[in-house]
Amino acid sequence: MIKSNLRKHLFIGVFALLSISPIDVLAQPRYQIAACDWMMLKRQKLGEFQLARDIQADGVEMDMGPLGQRPMFDNKLREAHFQQLFRRTADSLGIKVPSVAMSGFFAQSFLKRDNYRELIEDCLHTMDVMGAKVAFLPLGGSGKEWCQEGALRKEMIRRLHDIGELAHSQSKVIAIRTALSADENIKLLKAVDSEGIKIYYNLQDAVDQGINPMRDLKKLGAKRIAQIHASLTDSVTLDQDPRIDLYQLKQTLDRMNWSGWLVVERSRNAKDVKNVRGNFGTNVGYLKKIFQNDNN
Repeated sequence: MIKSNLRKHLFIGVFALLSISPIDVLAQPRYQIAACDWMMLKRQKLGEFQLARDIQADGVEMDMGPLGQRPMFDNKLREAHFQQLFRRTADSLGIKVPSVAMSGFFAQSFLKRDNYRELIEDCLHTMDVMGAKVAFLPLGGSGKEWCQEGALRKEMIRRLHDIGELAHSQSKVIAIRTALSADENIKLLKAVDSEGIKIYYNLQDAVDQGINPMRDLKKLGAKRIAQIHASLTDSVTLDQDPRIDLYQLKQTLDRMNWSGWLVVERSRNAKDVKNVRGNFGTNVGYLKKIFQNDNN
């Protein structure tokens, strides 16, 4: 029944994707800046696009909705009405959706979901609606045992290969957050052996573990990195944070010849954590100052 409903509602009433001319492509900045809708308290809420415009972000990373103990994500974008409404609003405000996140897997185990493929298909369908090419899959809810050799690791590799091939067949990428070092991520990607699986690099994971993100990124290599969560554990906003040198980060990514989306997840002022506009506006503005300024 769920599968038939997905097929039934997939593209009903969805607007055709906007055509992009070569001039439009050339006009795109090398780095574009977005923010996570669930962290801005706008998970699958129409107001996320106006908020993104207000804080001068180029886009939003849209979440699939809560998962919890549900069999499927609580995803509005299966319904034709919401498909039209969300896409029309995003387009009218000039806000892009570079990626669709499955944040439910921060708390739920990807390894314990027998219907994992159906959940991924739901995400891939939603990406079609919003014109996204990258899916964000955090593996934190699966624990750490799968990182060691054994049956759980074999099953994780099998599942990632399966969904990676599915995504690749649709010219999409599933970007995984593992909290592993570059060496371990490279080893994992080689075992998975699918062009549809890449790394969603998270600066917070590296800094919290005492890993130099610049060296880690260079070792990982540009081709293995789909997108970057360019924020740290909540403490202060990025412009006030001594834990990372974002100018050096830009130089590193420039030399790697990487380009793409930098997405703000956290780096909120811990003393004013609910100030969404203040925190995310400051972080987006600081990233734009560094990464979209040709003089840097």
